[in-house]
Amino acid sequence: MNSARIGKRGTIVVPAELRRRFGLQEGSYVTAEPRDEGILLRPAILVPIENYTPERKAEFLLTNAVSRADYNRARREVKKLGLDPDSIRHRRPK
Repeated sequence: MNSARIGKRGTIVVPAELRRRFGLQEGSYVTAEPRDEGILLRPAILVPIENYTPERKAEFLLTNAVSRADYNRARREVKKLGLDPDSIRHRRPK
């Protein structure tokens, strides 16, 4: 069993053997989960979240329509966004 020491500001040095085994390096993220028996640290991956512009939302609405009726509903929603559906690049349903 490996042990680690807590330093100033709560920093924990993970033993080199465990860092190599789990692909951790300086700047890696981990999750810390409370458990009855202690704290569980696990490697984590952060995925950036895309903030969609109204134009991008309109593109999604129009392109993902699967029928003529669905497409017409999407056009109405795009107009509610204050956009002209004909000015948005998209693929029309067949």
